[in-house]
Amino acid sequence: MIRTILKSNKKSLTLELPDDLVGKMIEIIAFSVDETKSIENDATPIEVRVGHLKDRLKGFTFNSGGYKFDRDEANDYE
Repeated sequence: MIRTILKSNKKSLTLELPDDLVGKMIEIIAFSVDETKSIENDATPIEVRVGHLKDRLKGFTFNSGGYKFDRDEANDYE
């Protein structure tokens, strides 16, 4: 699978396929994405991409400090 997000300044693009896709039916889809919400291009250093993900997921964290799972209590159906 290939996924690339880029900004084109011309009407024509060339896509080079990996060897495992040669000779197979493939689907190519092109649509515009919101630049402020798009996933960073693979050329971006991983530290930058991880930083962006941490910023986006900040509100979805869960602190399980002090929680202890009790299997007996979980299986007590009475």
